[in-house]
Amino acid sequence: MTDSAPAVFKPLTSTLALLRSDALAILRATLAECSIPAAFARCLRVEGRTIHRLCGASGPSTLDLNRFSKVLVIALGKAALPMLDALIAIFPAELPLRGLCAAPTLPTRQHTGIAYFAAGHPLPNADSFAAARAALGLLHSADSSTLVLFLISGGGSALCELPLDPAISLEDTRRFHQALIGCGAPIADLNAIRQSFSAVKGGRMAAAAGQATQLSLLVSDVPADALQALASGPTLSAHTSRDRLAHHLDHYRLWPQLPATVLRYFQQTLADPPAAPLLPDPTRCFHDLLLSDHDLARAAVGHAQSLGYAATVDNRCDDWDYAQAAQWLTDHLQQRRTTQSRTCLISTGEVTVTLPDAPGTGGRNQQFALESARLLAHSPTSSTVILSAGTDGVDGNSQAAGAIVDPATWARAQALAMDPDAALHSCNAWPLFQALGDAITTGPTGHNLRDLRLLLAAG
Repeated sequence: MTDSAPAVFKPLTSTLALLRSDALAILRATLAECSIPAAFARCLRVEGRTIHRLCGASGPSTLDLNRFSKVLVIALGKAALPMLDALIAIFPAELPLRGLCAAPTLPTRQHTGIAYFAAGHPLPNADSFAAARAALGLLHSADSSTLVLFLISGGGSALCELPLDPAISLEDTRRFHQALIGCGAPIADLNAIRQSFSAVKGGRMAAAAGQATQLSLLVSDVPADALQALASGPTLSAHTSRDRLAHHLDHYRLWPQLPATVLRYFQQTLADPPAAPLLPDPTRCFHDLLLSDHDLARAAVGHAQSLGYAATVDNRCDDWDYAQAAQWLTDHLQQRRTTQSRTCLISTGEVTVTLPDAPGTGGRNQQFALESARLLAHSPTSSTVILSAGTDGVDGNSQAAGAIVDPATWARAQALAMDPDAALHSCNAWPLFQALGDAITTGPTGHNLRDLRLLLAAG
């Protein structure tokens, strides 16, 4: 994680330097606490041939592996590799696993019996299609003596994808996904549209597994009450009604952006909706939530308190436009600092950004951070630091996870002959933060629990 400013800038005040150091320390400690191995250790234990579900939301607390002649594993999402490694580490060595893993990269060490796909994100690639075809083929081989373990995390919507209409090409699918990314819709609405488009989403993977017993282990980057949106719900019922689909396509002005094949598909779908997937008996399909942004917030609160801050969580701006969210949270921080000498406001979830026609390099976290810098620059507030970062280590199309700002950020950018207003309006925040030394670079973290925003104030 980098946080070094060029020497031409005046040194930060001691208070701002401490706030900045504390914000980065809270981020580091929170990411470390919310690790995949720790989540598996907390939620799943295997003794002999018995799986103990310690965080099970439904169904039996144990699964007897002696009941199954075959165990399949389907891992997809940004956390697919560490989730698969964590599962294999606790699984009986004498009971072989077969399956596949669709992740952004290939591992240096591959497990026997697992097919690996270097799939695309945020846009699907050829391996995304290949992974989806392989998953459906494997699931269709399952029967009543099969246990299927689904390891699902954020990013799976692009990393494992296949259109319901075989006439839609990979290139048209990529253009469709790109249109969704830039339309400014919250994740639940985006994935409702994807579920109507895809052969592997909206419960269709679960349906493909037929009579098998299924356990989905989830690392969530969606709101806790919308788990069907995680990776667009491959194992959860998430039927999108005709009216809801039409509303989303109209409301987010997507029709003009759709490739001809996708446009025809949605026109036909609205005229004659396909049947919803026939999901298996719920007594054989179980889902365990291993990690979510609730864990992220709880860890951040604990680490902020350990540094002497009065910490509170405000997630009311989840899925808001980034500018509205920045105004809301900075206002809330100002209210808190009137009664608390050292305060830390924590916000998880995601903000939305509607991209211009020719966006620059950045992401929603840096967009939020730059807007926060603008607000701080035009207020009498001092001794305030605001950090926003993606917990997966990736923010949009940039090399950063996010950025950190203070009341002097805006003026510092102008002193370097940079135009922060132009960067804000063109969604080109990363070059500015990189030049200032305020970009936060973590590298891939191995999980994705939505975004973390930290607002710290003293005095």
